[in-house]
Amino acid sequence: MPAIHEGEITVRNASRLIQIARLLDVPRLFTEQNAKGLGVTVSEIPVEQYPLVHKQSFNACREDGFLDLVPSDAEVIVLGCEAHVCVQQTVLGLLAASRRTFVARDAIGSRTPENKEAALRRMARHGAEIVTTEMVAFEWLQTAEHPMFRQVVALIK
Repeated sequence: MPAIHEGEITVRNASRLIQIARLLDVPRLFTEQNAKGLGVTVSEIPVEQYPLVHKQSFNACREDGFLDLVPSDAEVIVLGCEAHVCVQQTVLGLLAASRRTFVARDAIGSRTPENKEAALRRMARHGAEIVTTEMVAFEWLQTAEHPMFRQVVALIK
């Protein structure tokens, strides 16, 4: 993560989305790219608590059984690194597999801003919806009357 442009912001927003998903009982699925070579996921992201797919393919959809873990009617929120490699290839794979796919632009990162922005443009051109952490949180809540509203807003602020 030290090499990722604005990596701290990326991790903070990814962590927020994961916490909000847990509060709202939204299913979570994690992937980890070549952990032996690149190292494990940063400690702020609790991958050990949820299903984790270890992968070598940049596109997680190419890993045996991955798409079986993503229901065909799922709305998938994608976050992670690197935006122009694993994130982009996985998003394109999800779209090709007819999964409705959203990319949390403030919870993805690349080493350079140019790579991130190029990936965002390409993913959007292919049909991914580009969103932010706050957009996702409030769409999951749907109403200020949601019983977890205050807890979610506290995580956003």
